[in-house]
Amino acid sequence: MSNQEKTVAFIGLGVMGYPMALNLRKGLDSSYTLLICDVVEDALARFIRDAEGHGPVEVIRNGFQASSKADIVITMLPDSNAVKKVYLDPLEGIIAGAVDDLSKSAARQKIIMECGTIETATILEVARATEASAAHSNLHFVDAPVSGGPMGAQDGTLTFMVGLKSATVFPTVKQILSHMGKQDSIFLCGNVGAGTAFKIINNYLSAITSLAASEAFNIGAKMGLDLKLLTDVINVSGGQCWVTSKSNPVPGVQPNVPSSRGYEGGFRIELCAKVLQMGSDLASMVGARTILDKPTLEAFEEAKNDERYKGKDARVVYKWLNESERR
Repeated sequence: MSNQEKTVAFIGLGVMGYPMALNLRKGLDSSYTLLICDVVEDALARFIRDAEGHGPVEVIRNGFQASSKADIVITMLPDSNAVKKVYLDPLEGIIAGAVDDLSKSAARQKIIMECGTIETATILEVARATEASAAHSNLHFVDAPVSGGPMGAQDGTLTFMVGLKSATVFPTVKQILSHMGKQDSIFLCGNVGAGTAFKIINNYLSAITSLAASEAFNIGAKMGLDLKLLTDVINVSGGQCWVTSKSNPVPGVQPNVPSSRGYEGGFRIELCAKVLQMGSDLASMVGARTILDKPTLEAFEEAKNDERYKGKDARVVYKWLNESERR
């Protein structure tokens, strides 16, 4: 087995990427080397300390090095601009590095995989560039966005929604992702772009239910009801949803959720608004009529621009509603 086949690269050690990469290093056996790359030097140094004793870790500078040294490259990048830079740069990009390495050994296969929630148009642009490359028959681009948030990343219980062209590489993809997520929550959703579409649609629904649940609990709060009891009733009734049962927006109702920690450590309201906009854009792209996206976006826009709620978990919309006057 070549060195590249026993090497995995991970680019992007942010809030989600850091614990994902750490769980990956812990899950791989010690015969594998994990390459890491990030623009924040402190994150790299901290990762090496945290991964000590779990197997070899090496720092690389860019995507080109990642794909020239590893046959599996995973990225967890923040936005489309970062994805285009890391994948498409002709000198330092992942695709260029893969083409360079595969030109020396055409018998091997490489898998390059983006796990962030990125606009569909960018995912498809990278897919087209992969298909147009000289190594297209041996180079597989995968979109595999995650659901589960920072807590799921830390616990290794993420859900992955996978889009890829060649189903033959899915067992390898699933095996690698299982170090960061649950085996039964890694879904092959269709061709490249399908994973992103599944994630965007899921986020669209989650964002809207965050506001809807917050409105419901705020009605209860204004009426003086027992909100813990109201939660229990909702969770065995028709209003039950992930927000009411897993990340309740009311402080003190559930332990170890963002609302009970001052709305810290969850899915920031700015990101929630961003992914909701992505869902609205996807609806426009495919000609699907929507009603609830625009008023929900307006609510998030107002809340995230208020210094009291800026940077907080998206369920802070409950607090925003509770502290606002009815219009």
